[in-house]
Amino acid sequence: MILITDGGSTKCDWIAIDKDGNQFGDKIRTKGLNPAIVAEKKINKIIKKSKALMAIAEDVTHVYFYGAGCGTDKPRLSLQFVLESYFVNAKVEVKEDTYAAVRSCINTNDEAAVVCILGTGSNCSYYDGSNLHQRVSSLGFILMDDASGNYFGKQLIRDYFFNKMPDTIRVAFAHKHNLDADFIKYNVYKQANPSAYLADHAEFMFINKDSEYISNLITKGIRLFAENMILQFKQELEQGVPVHFAGSIAFFAQAEIKQVAEELGFKVGNFVRRPIEGLVNYHVNNL
Repeated sequence: MILITDGGSTKCDWIAIDKDGNQFGDKIRTKGLNPAIVAEKKINKIIKKSKALMAIAEDVTHVYFYGAGCGTDKPRLSLQFVLESYFVNAKVEVKEDTYAAVRSCINTNDEAAVVCILGTGSNCSYYDGSNLHQRVSSLGFILMDDASGNYFGKQLIRDYFFNKMPDTIRVAFAHKHNLDADFIKYNVYKQANPSAYLADHAEFMFINKDSEYISNLITKGIRLFAENMILQFKQELEQGVPVHFAGSIAFFAQAEIKQVAEELGFKVGNFVRRPIEGLVNYHVNNL
């Protein structure tokens, strides 16, 4: 049995398949397991709490975990150690979530492309057909993550408190979310996963996209991401490589992404909302 995991900061999706790609049971979902921000003790607790994972643990022969926060050795190896302690009969491979985006987005295994992630967090890499290249080191959600869910959530909250929202949007936002100042500060400064908390507010944008304020907010964030992240690969873009996008923010902001792409002169490729679906095909074809 093969277990493939798309691990974000907010949630993890797990799919168990056989060598032919046939799925065992339903997709399993747990809380996010970003090892850069979630303590090892908490990761253990989340995995152990999943009855569905514990039920198949001994039957798993391969674990392919793609996760946020797995781009550097210390958190990656920490998570790998935890996974090996539960899936004792499995070969465990842990890679950063960028590889999940690449493998689910590209049309062929050796296709060169710029691949972006716009989900709870954001990232951008160049895949040359075999290796992944990043020219900007990620500094996490406080200093970077333009156009991510947590970026947009923060912008919405700031605009609410700075009275920059139109009245109708302001009322709707307050109706959907608890905007008590002490509640917000508690979740941002004292809870374990503030990026996921902020990202939870981003859904509001996509159910209010007919608002000019919301449309401008999305476009501004996408433009910022493109200028800071995508255009670092300007030389590759001039050679005509496509720019693929993975993640829910990208999926629902396709119109704004295409608008910015036309402005800045890069070619948009594929949009994948949930990378795990493309990963199943990749691993079946590469066993």
